[in-house]
Amino acid sequence: MSRVALFPGSFDPFTNGHLDVVRRGAQLFDQVIIAIGNNSSKQRYLPVERMIALIEGVFEDEPRVSVSSFKGLTAEYAREVGANFLLRGLRNTTDFEYENTIAQANRHLNPALETVFLITSPALAAISSTIIRELHRYGGNVREFVPFALPAYEV
Repeated sequence: MSRVALFPGSFDPFTNGHLDVVRRGAQLFDQVIIAIGNNSSKQRYLPVERMIALIEGVFEDEPRVSVSSFKGLTAEYAREVGANFLLRGLRNTTDFEYENTIAQANRHLNPALETVFLITSPALAAISSTIIRELHRYGGNVREFVPFALPAYEV
């Protein structure tokens, strides 16, 4: 049986912290699917299609990593794509409290789904998509925080 991990998130934008989790996850699993979820309560900074293209470019030489988008429940999407693991990164204890609650709910919805937490590499722990969006929005240089050049912000 293939070990398929789903790495769900909004990835708005995908950061070097996310990149680190995917690369480390690819050493543990046969396949890692980066899945951009559609959160109806959030307004996206970058369109999903653009983010998929940027992330695919980062992993173009890694055939075991793929990128997709989905709507609905993560646990159901995992079932659809045959993922038996959820891959999640933890930066701090606040992340753990939040992610633990989600992991329990996902396990209730899909008992075959196991959540695997990877602790963020210390050098990347301060990076968050929220901070990167704010820096980028106001013209700050974010190149050291993301694995690709972000398109210019459009007002």
